[in-house]
Amino acid sequence: MTVDSINVDATIKHVKELLATDESLSPAIKASLETLLLLVTILLSRLGLNSKNSSKPPSADPNRIKSTRVSTGRKPGGQPGHAGTTLQPVFDPDEINIIPVDRSTIPPGQYREDGYESRQVIDLDIGKFVTEWQAQVLVDSRGKRYVAPFPEGVNRPVQYGVGVKVNSVYMSQYQLTPYNRIEDHFQEQLQIPVSNGSIGNFNKEAYDRLESFDQWVRRQLSLSAILHVDETGINIGGTRRWLHDASNDKYTCFYPHPKRGSEAMDEMGILPEFQGVMCHDHWKPYYKYGSSLFWVGSH
Repeated sequence: MTVDSINVDATIKHVKELLATDESLSPAIKASLETLLLLVTILLSRLGLNSKNSSKPPSADPNRIKSTRVSTGRKPGGQPGHAGTTLQPVFDPDEINIIPVDRSTIPPGQYREDGYESRQVIDLDIGKFVTEWQAQVLVDSRGKRYVAPFPEGVNRPVQYGVGVKVNSVYMSQYQLTPYNRIEDHFQEQLQIPVSNGSIGNFNKEAYDRLESFDQWVRRQLSLSAILHVDETGINIGGTRRWLHDASNDKYTCFYPHPKRGSEAMDEMGILPEFQGVMCHDHWKPYYKYGSSLFWVGSH
């Protein structure tokens, strides 16, 4: 059974308006009719419930749209012609375990060794690795100390290594793992205490180191023959911002800004220098830059 919810709602609203303006009905009759309207509304709403707008499971939903997918008859897994991935043996394994023949399990006699059969198990070794640097100290006859210089970047009694920082930034910025879960990963899997503040510092350090690369990418985009641009609303710390995007077939630059228009585009530093063909969605500020090729869409 299907119900046109728009017409039903309009009819109920119209009846309520009539009841409110009709002075010939007694209060008791009005109350009774309003109660009946309430019951009708409840019953109709229950008729419209399905597995998408209620707790009704899909298996119990008689109005559920059946899948139109047609079986291909193919078996699960990789299909003929599919380029799969096969483990290949390595030539320098980290550990080699020799398995001698238990001579008690073979007939008595004279045997000569004829090499080995090899099988490799490729696994993951999760654990922390601590490197200690010890700088030699020399003291001359007058008591003056001379200390060997530590390598660049080794400037604290105990500090995080590059591997910890890289792994943290990868999980945070590429895999989009929340800070608390990254903290749990280091503590539970590696027994390395890493706080949320340290994770934020790692990201900031990576950001600072990528400044020259960021400027290079923007320059490459500004020199493109064809450029795609767009912008969309995002939330940063509970505040509305606009995420501006400029991209070609090789590079993409995202730039968050409080403004949506030309002020943000100018600060992004790509479009003011762009002289090629720009593909956009007819947003008026884009016509200030380059040549335009637009598609019809909604913001």
